[in-house]
Amino acid sequence: RPHRTALYEDPPAACWPIVYSPDYNITFVGLEKLHPFDAGKWGKVINFLKEEKLIADDLIVQAREATDEDLLVVHTRRYLNKLKWSFVVATITEIPPVAFLPNFVVQRKVLKPLRTQTGGTIMAGKLAVDRGWAINVGGGFHHCSSDKGGGFCAYADITLAIKFLFERVQGVSKATIIDLDAHQGNGHERDFMDDHRVYIMDAYNRYIYPGDGFAKRAIKRKVELEWGTEDTEYLQKVHTHVEGALNEFKPDIIVYNAGTDILDGDPLGGLAVSPQGIVKRDEIVFKAARRRRIPILMVTSGGYQKRTARIIADSILNLHSLGLIDKELAASGAGNPKVEQMIRDSAQDFSNLSLQ
Repeated sequence: RPHRTALYEDPPAACWPIVYSPDYNITFVGLEKLHPFDAGKWGKVINFLKEEKLIADDLIVQAREATDEDLLVVHTRRYLNKLKWSFVVATITEIPPVAFLPNFVVQRKVLKPLRTQTGGTIMAGKLAVDRGWAINVGGGFHHCSSDKGGGFCAYADITLAIKFLFERVQGVSKATIIDLDAHQGNGHERDFMDDHRVYIMDAYNRYIYPGDGFAKRAIKRKVELEWGTEDTEYLQKVHTHVEGALNEFKPDIIVYNAGTDILDGDPLGGLAVSPQGIVKRDEIVFKAARRRRIPILMVTSGGYQKRTARIIADSILNLHSLGLIDKELAASGAGNPKVEQMIRDSAQDFSNLSLQ
């Protein structure tokens, strides 16, 4: 029997399936500035959405922290114990001074935010199945596997969300991961290496971290990109391979890792996609999911520039304006006339991919 977890308690019906907590944000004595990561980006996304009157505090689902018992669904006890060493956390988060902090500070200021985002992804997995879609404004820690963290990823939230669904939700037995962060998602790839229930599509810059050759064996649809790939080529490839992936394998849930580190100028991603290209990319993935009536869970993953929060918010607003996400749709599943119409337009739309 699965353990009892607060993460699967139903949130109020009036809420959007958008998951967030102020606890996501990492802030302490300026240490977070030593990583190119904007460690407050999650809160900024929410603020932009509030300014645009899309959401209000009482209309979003409050993320809860994943407990040890939740984490042990995937992680080994040995791995969780390793996180009690500050130097291990410093290595995983790539913030060297963390090594010199007492571990109780590291737990509270670094790991608790990451555990809360992980809880958010698990919660959003169930919400996506219940409502047709869900967005965790954080999460997407795709370099972490059951027994190894890295690349700012301390918990395997994507693996956890999928394993929770497989164990606890009737009718969910197959999942597709669409990983469009600039980096290879070696964590979930290692976790699902020999699991035929999970289909992985991964599009990434072939020359950057992590270059995990072993993990690549788990990728069913591998899209290796060159340095400086721009909008037209990028979107063409995403469209072709998302369609191909979903035609090849019909999942019960799509987990969409929507990293914004593909943005032109990202110091770590090495690709050159415009803000409009990112918005268009998310639209392509949501259209493909909604057209097939497959529930979709989106996590925000990597993105290392100050302007990424605005782009994520713009993308969510765009999905809403197209009728790809809304509360009514959420409650009634995918049979939404607005969506049906939009889907008819989308084939048309793609043939004249305009990125103005």
